[in-house]
Amino acid sequence: MVSPSEMTETAPAIMTTESERIESSRELVDNEEEEKIRRQKKLEEALEAKSLRRIISAYLNYPEASEEDLKRWERSYRKLSPAHKALVPHYPMKFQRLRRCISANSYFIFNMLQAFEPPIDLSQELDGCEDSNLDCAPHERYTLDERHDSSCQPALTNSCTYKEESKHIRDPITGVSIEELQRKEAHDHSPKDDSADTRINDKTCDCHEGQLNHDHGSVSFSSHDWLDSSLQTHVPLVDVDKRETKIIMCHVRTYSQSLLVPLGSLVSYEGWFAHVALHGEVNPVELKCTFLHVRCIIRNIVRDWAAEGQRERDQCYKPILEELDSLFPDRLKESTCCIHSPYKVDYMICSTPPACLVPGAGLGRLALEISCLGFISQGNEFSYYMMICSSFILNYTQVPGEWTIYPWIHSNCNSLSDNDQLRPIAIPDIHPASAGITEGFSMCGGDFVEVYNESSHAGMWDAVVTCFFIDTAHNVIEYIQTISKILKDGGVWINLGPLLYHFADTYGHENEMSIELSLEDVKRVASHFGFVIEKERTIETTYTTNPRAMMQNRYYTAFWTMRKKCAITTT
Repeated sequence: MVSPSEMTETAPAIMTTESERIESSRELVDNEEEEKIRRQKKLEEALEAKSLRRIISAYLNYPEASEEDLKRWERSYRKLSPAHKALVPHYPMKFQRLRRCISANSYFIFNMLQAFEPPIDLSQELDGCEDSNLDCAPHERYTLDERHDSSCQPALTNSCTYKEESKHIRDPITGVSIEELQRKEAHDHSPKDDSADTRINDKTCDCHEGQLNHDHGSVSFSSHDWLDSSLQTHVPLVDVDKRETKIIMCHVRTYSQSLLVPLGSLVSYEGWFAHVALHGEVNPVELKCTFLHVRCIIRNIVRDWAAEGQRERDQCYKPILEELDSLFPDRLKESTCCIHSPYKVDYMICSTPPACLVPGAGLGRLALEISCLGFISQGNEFSYYMMICSSFILNYTQVPGEWTIYPWIHSNCNSLSDNDQLRPIAIPDIHPASAGITEGFSMCGGDFVEVYNESSHAGMWDAVVTCFFIDTAHNVIEYIQTISKILKDGGVWINLGPLLYHFADTYGHENEMSIELSLEDVKRVASHFGFVIEKERTIETTYTTNPRAMMQNRYYTAFWTMRKKCAITTT
């Protein structure tokens, strides 16, 4: 029989044991939760890496995809009878000119990728992920639409099948001239031929009347020589700007994780291309899908960064810039600040420019122009296709007209002449670093709602500018709600664009969402979230249209200025 004294001694021991068991159980649960979060984070990063590899592969496959189109045109020409061939004797020369134009475009793309610093480790793998629904990272879901004209028809990346293929490139070597390579390509365009050498420099190419010239040297390369598995797989991120003008900081959002990554640095080339090569995730079926994306990026370069795009910029950007200028007339005025301390009162000159956010900033020209007006401007862009290109133009171009591209070569339709189709376009039309930007100009990469729904952005912006953006939403109501949330009381929302909802014709995705409101409904929703229309009109414009083409799609866009009148509770 246990004595009372023994029971007294035993009870604390039992309680201690029970407490230890509960604590141990809690620690086990906490460890399991931490491991679950760690695995989820790893999966998200791997998905992001997979998506970025595919986008980089799309750029790298531009020469091959372009060559396939050109071969198709040549096959059609060869089917002509001798009498009909005699009526278009210049066609063989046109095909050679097209190859030189493709080479010039490829040269620009390669230099752009060479400068790109991946914000994530591209060697990450999914490691046997069982959930097929997680097999597409967000940046793969960037969908093109009809606004890109007939040469850029809608492309649903998930409608393509994927297959890993091993690609190969060579290290840059010297000794092969562009003329020799072009003669070789004229006789042998087999996709399996990896024997051509690669030689590049850091200057621009120019092609005129069938002659490919390089202002500072010769360049030659084959479309199949850009991937080499012997190259290293990681480029360190270095926050260095050789021109002492920090233009762009890219905030890349990977599902639940945010990384602040500098994209304004110049570093020596290391071959992160290697892992893209080793896991070359673009097969011939997907090649056509991704090729459309790259072609449309090239056309967007003209819209934002070429003199030929000035008309479109005047139609779309100029009304927005004029409205901002009139709404914030005192933005550049300095004010006197009084600073109190325990010992004395100091006065200093201080001024804080108004902050303007540009969601859907694309290649960054509108955000830059707003910065030049005297605003703290931040562009936000979801597409890696856009981000890679905008970073290169904003941070790495040295002089206006440094590069030459041929944006209209990919369609033979609606051309007035071959010279129109093959005309060179010099970019950029201005030097971004010398444009007079306001300190604080930045570009933020990631999904608009995910990034800016964070509490740190609530009521932080004086203005939000959306140009051809709100119809990119799965849920446009969520876009409007987010814009209201991040604007200060009295802040303004300036919009210009159509309602060509990107996901309206997305087929084959049961979980896909697309809310397609009329303009009347959009304005009603905006009113619910505290917006009052101050100005409204219709503006006619085009989007990435060839100004010399026989067919041009035109939009009658909604242009408005709305003001957020008061703080409201959003649900």
